[in-house]
Amino acid sequence: MAEHKRVLTRRRKILRVAACAFAALVVLGAGAAGYAYVKLNGNIKSVDINARLGDARPPAATNGSFNILVLGSDSRNGENGDLAGGDTGDTARSDTAMVVHVNQDHSNAEVVSIPRDTLVTRPDCTDAGGKTVPGAKHAMYNSAFESGGAACAVKTTEQFTGLRMDHYVQIDFAGFARVVDSIGGATVSTTVAIHDKDSGLDLAAGEHHLDGQQALAFVRTRHGVGDGSDLGRIELQKQMVKSLLQQAGGIGLFSNPVKLWSIGDTMTRSITTDSALGSVNSLVGLVQELQGIGPDQLGMVTLPVVTAPSDPNRVVEQQPQAGQVWAALKADQPVPQSVVSAQPENPAQAAPTASATAPAKAPARR
Repeated sequence: MAEHKRVLTRRRKILRVAACAFAALVVLGAGAAGYAYVKLNGNIKSVDINARLGDARPPAATNGSFNILVLGSDSRNGENGDLAGGDTGDTARSDTAMVVHVNQDHSNAEVVSIPRDTLVTRPDCTDAGGKTVPGAKHAMYNSAFESGGAACAVKTTEQFTGLRMDHYVQIDFAGFARVVDSIGGATVSTTVAIHDKDSGLDLAAGEHHLDGQQALAFVRTRHGVGDGSDLGRIELQKQMVKSLLQQAGGIGLFSNPVKLWSIGDTMTRSITTDSALGSVNSLVGLVQELQGIGPDQLGMVTLPVVTAPSDPNRVVEQQPQAGQVWAALKADQPVPQSVVSAQPENPAQAAPTASATAPAKAPARR
């Protein structure tokens, strides 16, 4: 009996030690999670767009669909100057602009790229310092961001499209490169060699796995491939977006907490959002809403445009096609197939020239 009591006592001690150890792990884990939450929250930069725009905006959808304006800034401040070269002083324009429409059940998304040289009517705006920025007719679309910041870019886009921009996400050159590196790079293919001294891209024809700096050069390339137009560069950007989605979907984030933390830290340090997205909880909620959308559920088009009558270096909306694009998104429908089938060619996927595809001649017999 005494031996039995001694065994029970030892077991109770072991259980108490185990329970204390488990409790310590829980506390430490909670502390780490709390630290991570505070750290990631502190990384996020946000802009209170709603406060600046007020109520004079297109109505928000009531069926569960929503729109996100994604802008790429061409600022050369800080790391951006080292990566992209050049100097924009303290100003920046929206080098890339995409309207992302997520459908009612969040199973598909349509992305419409707006060429930066599109002429629009820019409305009066209020900049970050509260100063009124006068509107302008026949202004380049990307000048809205330069003139009045994020809120002006959103206001211009809403007036231009007739759609409510429910959210806003901005990333610069350095942030883009960091994000690409954090997920392990991106794989692209090209049927032609690309040599662009302006962007620094140098690729032979074939498949390539790019790091962040190379991926940035790829999405900035204009003169090294195709006709050197912004429309060709947009096609490269579409290719990169799908490649990044493919890469992100294959790295098993949720089975690798260290990788998840690293990417979360990089992402939150690299983007600026509207204030409604300016917290870890909000961003995680958005990711959860979008988790079913992969490359095959993503439609990507460039807004149909034609050369502006007033300036051969600018473009204007092509009607009625452009109107059909915005009407489709407003009705929560896919972009019409007539628009999709008329999209510009991706210059990296152009058919090789005859000389490049002709088989090599057998050496002459001697």
